[in-house]
Amino acid sequence: MGSSPEEYFVRWHAGPREMDALWAEGWRHFGPLFFRYRRAEYGGRGCTVMPLRLDLARFAPSRSQRRVAAKNRDAQVRVEPTLVTAEMERMFERHRERFTFEVPDSLGSFLSFEPATVPCPNVSILVRLGGRLAAVSFLDVGREATSAVYAMFDPAHARRSLGIFTMLEAIRHSRAAGRRYYYPGYACLEPSVYDYKKNFAGLEHFDWRGAWLPLDGR
Repeated sequence: MGSSPEEYFVRWHAGPREMDALWAEGWRHFGPLFFRYRRAEYGGRGCTVMPLRLDLARFAPSRSQRRVAAKNRDAQVRVEPTLVTAEMERMFERHRERFTFEVPDSLGSFLSFEPATVPCPNVSILVRLGGRLAAVSFLDVGREATSAVYAMFDPAHARRSLGIFTMLEAIRHSRAAGRRYYYPGYACLEPSVYDYKKNFAGLEHFDWRGAWLPLDGR
């Protein structure tokens, strides 16, 4: 989603409670750069930005999401403190080939030089198939919430819907860790490629006036 942030600041370290408060006000970050914006451009079209969060107590997978989980029953999933490896870098290069515009430059565009701790604790949800890395989702961890930073997958496994699968795994991990909310990032009010984020029960959206409202009555 292309945009110059309307508001931004740099913070190298933020505690769990502070991260919860920032997410609750619509902030996101890539590395130490925190930002938020109400309008963005994607594919040459303007869109109204909708920060999203999921109330974990209200989530139940849809039929299609259960199918995605079943399709990936053979996957090996691990969650560990984030460390960018050569294997991840190689998969990022394959992943970025899917983009025809706004092509991401590198993992360094999204993660700090010490991603496990800067600016806050972050874990990697690692999905392997037959021992080979197939998908990764990078997840910030606060006191009462988690927040997705970036996710990628090997295009060779596109039919497995690994983007949805890693979101389901992030939800599962967040629940098991006793968190209340999971922030999947921004989507658009208008139809966009980010619509897959809006298909989860228990979602709320930030109204930019300080309130979180149920998304489409779900």
